[in-house]
Amino acid sequence: MQPYEQNQTAYGTGFARTAAQVDQGLRAFMLGVYNNMILGLAISALVALGVNMLAVTTDGAGRIALTEFGRVLYGTPLMWVVALAPLAFIFFFSFRMDRMSAAAARGTFFAFAAVMGASLSTLLLRYTGASVVQVFFITAASFGALSLWGYTTRRSLSGMGSFLIMGLFGLIIASIVNIFVASSALQFGISVIGVLIFAGLTAYDTQKLKEMYLYGNYDTEAAAKVSVYGALQLYLDFINMFQFLLSLLGNRNE
Repeated sequence: MQPYEQNQTAYGTGFARTAAQVDQGLRAFMLGVYNNMILGLAISALVALGVNMLAVTTDGAGRIALTEFGRVLYGTPLMWVVALAPLAFIFFFSFRMDRMSAAAARGTFFAFAAVMGASLSTLLLRYTGASVVQVFFITAASFGALSLWGYTTRRSLSGMGSFLIMGLFGLIIASIVNIFVASSALQFGISVIGVLIFAGLTAYDTQKLKEMYLYGNYDTEAAAKVSVYGALQLYLDFINMFQFLLSLLGNRNE
């Protein structure tokens, strides 16, 4: 794989750049990816907290109880709408992003993050707030280290990426099977493998985004859209790793 310092082409502009200019452009691009991702995570967290505050109360004995809004949200078919809406957004992104402006793509991503936050609000029903916060920071530290390694390593991770994608499909099949068998041992195994897969995908996706910028032919608008796409990829890696870690380390509400 060609080191990025040797790349002298200013993609989409038609003139040569120095290695320092390439490096500066790459840093600006990746900063845009991380900024969009962090904003998406912040939106999800605020929406999840807001929905939880509206949906949950405590009874006279201090136990968790659902409000009328919570009973409608979690106890009716609306629950499936909220749970599946993020998947609909991902399909929409897949089919429409190439025809969207960068601003529209960014707005759609933030709308997706809000819907995902509503879906994630159920985690605050199952786990204590303290353990959710603790696992979030564990995930953030792990994600940061893995993404930094993916960005800085000169080793190609493409082979690892193919293996991880195959593992992801296996993980999805195992998760569907466990819906019917409800095995706690299988769920534990799924959670452990899920953490490993999304840890690897974090490094792989970071390197892939770096190479997309270096070897792609993007003008300013296209680069902005790729930045949003990259934010979505890393956001999904973070959220999935967080959920699997929470399954392993989180303390459940009684």
